[in-house]
Amino acid sequence: MTPRQIQLVKNSWKLVREINPQLVGDVFYSRLFLEMPAAKHMFKTPLTQQYAKLLDMLHAVVTRLDRLDEVTADVRQLAIRHVAYGVKPVHYQYVGNALLWTLSQTLGKDWNDELHDAWQSCYTLLSDTMIAATGEAE
Repeated sequence: MTPRQIQLVKNSWKLVREINPQLVGDVFYSRLFLEMPAAKHMFKTPLTQQYAKLLDMLHAVVTRLDRLDEVTADVRQLAIRHVAYGVKPVHYQYVGNALLWTLSQTLGKDWNDELHDAWQSCYTLLSDTMIAATGEAE
């Protein structure tokens, strides 16, 4: 990611954090389950708990994008845990699509092509790291 992309992601994340986390989580998981209905069975805890986990994880990543070495170890551990839930590399595409769609909806008029590209780069970095760790865990 470029320094500009990192700044765009961080600034837009501040806006997302001002939105009710229940709403953001509901939009994300509704979109994910619409695109990948089979994912529903992977979630054993109430979705409200998943909302918090998702947003906490994104916050931990976004706030440390300029210190990727700190993020990588945490992301790898997250991926290894997700293997036990049945997550496969192909699932990351659906999650990424749902995330970008959710951001576009929650940010509204603030969403543009440059911001899309920045978040796409961020998610690609995250998912590539997770997919690599998933391969090692299997």
